[in-house]
Amino acid sequence: MAPSNYLFVPGDRPDRFAKAVATGADRVILDLEDAVAPSAKAAARASIAQWLQADGQVSGVLIRVNAVATAWHADDLALMATPGVAGVVLPKAESAAALAGLRAALPPAMELHAIIESVAGLIHVRSLAAVPGLTRLAFGSVDFCNDAGMIDTGQVLDSVRTQIVLESRYAGLPAPIDGVSMAIHDEAALEADVRRSRAFGFGAKFCIHPKQIAAVRRGFLPSDLERRWAEQVLAAAAANPHGAFAVEGKLIDKPMIDQARAIAAIHP
Repeated sequence: MAPSNYLFVPGDRPDRFAKAVATGADRVILDLEDAVAPSAKAAARASIAQWLQADGQVSGVLIRVNAVATAWHADDLALMATPGVAGVVLPKAESAAALAGLRAALPPAMELHAIIESVAGLIHVRSLAAVPGLTRLAFGSVDFCNDAGMIDTGQVLDSVRTQIVLESRYAGLPAPIDGVSMAIHDEAALEADVRRSRAFGFGAKFCIHPKQIAAVRRGFLPSDLERRWAEQVLAAAAANPHGAFAVEGKLIDKPMIDQARAIAAIHP
């Protein structure tokens, strides 16, 4: 199963790096972009390098670099040679050529995630998704709204989410990462956000606080009810290998059998 939760940590808060890794998040993202003021970016970069080199046991850490067109991008990429860095998260992905150039500059095994968070990024999402070696697309919903002049009141971004999910599917990528939920202390609101993300076809979510990890991880796993349904369908399919059949009064055919197999294949 692909990672379902990605925890952001400000790159200028080295006191939080080890704590973030200790949360057990699927991926920890050390953030050099939005979380760090321009005047603090060089110091943040140095703090990340120092921590990675001093620890020596860290693995699987991602770094959100600054966008390609910024003055900090090239220096950020120098961190990719540091042991413990598993990949890059690129904000404001808009150009397939720039994304392909970044991919070519990274070791083949290194992950590369591209965030769609502007109108230009959405317009070019198909070419971005088609870049060879891209690991996953992500949706930066807050920045996208700012760029598009939209206010996310619930359903405003439905068509955008659908497009990102479908383009990921068309390109053969894992289900994309949905944007952050601002609900930190309201678990019911967070769970509702995760249910919405999963319903749209996302496979993961960005997290801004360790409290969100458990609910996000749980929300992208099949429920007990879904697992029971899958077990019933697969048992009935084994007993009826030559056609459609009914489970709990509902017709089951090949697409639903495939769905049941996909659910059964997901393990916590």
